Amino acid sequence: MVVNNGISLQEKGTITEKRIVYKFIMQAFLKAYLGAWKKYADRKNDEVDPQFLIIEEINRGNCAQIFGDLFQLLDRNDEYFSEYPIESDTDLQKEIERAFKEHKNYKLESDIDVEDVIEEYASNYDATLSEDIQHGRVLLLPPNLYIWATMNTSDQSLFPIDSAFKRRWEWKYIPIDTKKEMWSIAVEGENYSWTSFLEIANERVLKATSSEDKQLGFYFCKAQNNVISAETFVSKVLFYLWNDVFKDYDEGDSIFKDSEGKQLSFSKFYNTDGSVNNTTVKELLTALGIEKTVNSDVSTSTTEEDEEDEDGNAPSSIGKNYDKYSVNGIGRYGKNRLATESVRKYIELNPYMTADEVLRNWKSLGVIVPHFIESKEEYDARTDNSKRSYEIPCGDTIIYVAHNGYGSNGKVDELMNAVNNMDWGLALAKVVA
Repeated sequence: MVVNNGISLQEKGTITEKRIVYKFIMQAFLKAYLGAWKKYADRKNDEVDPQFLIIEEINRGNCAQIFGDLFQLLDRNDEYFSEYPIESDTDLQKEIERAFKEHKNYKLESDIDVEDVIEEYASNYDATLSEDIQHGRVLLLPPNLYIWATMNTSDQSLFPIDSAFKRRWEWKYIPIDTKKEMWSIAVEGENYSWTSFLEIANERVLKATSSEDKQLGFYFCKAQNNVISAETFVSKVLFYLWNDVFKDYDEGDSIFKDSEGKQLSFSKFYNTDGSVNNTTVKELLTALGIEKTVNSDVSTSTTEEDEEDEDGNAPSSIGKNYDKYSVNGIGRYGKNRLATESVRKYIELNPYMTADEVLRNWKSLGVIVPHFIESKEEYDARTDNSKRSYEIPCGDTIIYVAHNGYGSNGKVDELMNAVNNMDWGLALAKVVA
């Protein structure tokens, strides 16, 4: 007799055989599911910490196949538990039971107790609902498990999302914000406002297509130090508008016209050697009436006070300082950019925190610079002309963070020390070149 690798069982000694062994590996849903139940079971004083499962670009895949039986769990009852529990397969059942008993991140300190959250629950295992969940036999989403997803309606998705799936979600429309940051399009020594271009181009797109789905979002392309190069602008932005928008619509609404109103072909934006034809790009931007900017990092101000650039240097600075800083080890931000990116990261780390709570916590650091951090109401109430602040979305409103004044009197160090001394999960540091 021989085994499948040809070794005779008559041979003496230990016989080893290589085999493929399959092991269950946790993925995002199961980690979120286990984490949510642990937080629910181990809660103190009836306060349950939230658990978030974030799905990016949910419309990029076949939702019916991806969710499978989990689709049924999306229906929630009045207490926000899943209304219809489902049974798990054998492998998943074993992994859940093991995790609740011994996994370092998900081991329960207290038993799950959710009796009566499902009316007339009937177990197939002669057990309670709590026991079935804890042993992994039944899947049920707890009320502290939030599933958040994003989708871009302008993407040409491979798979449509059916209405039965859509109605199980709460929907929030996020409009295009053309003033998120002070970006510019750099063409042969001149800067044109990216915000101005978005507003004018999107108006033309809407007029031509009668749809918002093909309009440009603020981060449609990537800027370097707040500047979009002419090459990026032509190859990504103009190519998209030419190929996916105006090519199929009436030329009368197109943006591709020169100063005399004559139609521009896309080939006009390139020289014969393949380089960008800056003259044609400027001609298009001028014909559209796109505003020019002095500097992509500097706001126009009518006050006598000199405004600093992103690196904290005033226009008249001699021996300028270009130190860069990071937030949690990421980024190379100038002094005047550091506060904005720190607040942005703080909001990202605390998605359940209200704008009032964010403002209260950051204001507790003191007035680092004038108008350091403000609510929309505080910002709008100011009558001076020095509203040099970046807008940061926070919940249903906007928070404003000053982007001027950190370059003098050690203000950037004051900011770093103040934030690093707080237990906020933020670490600000100077980047070593």
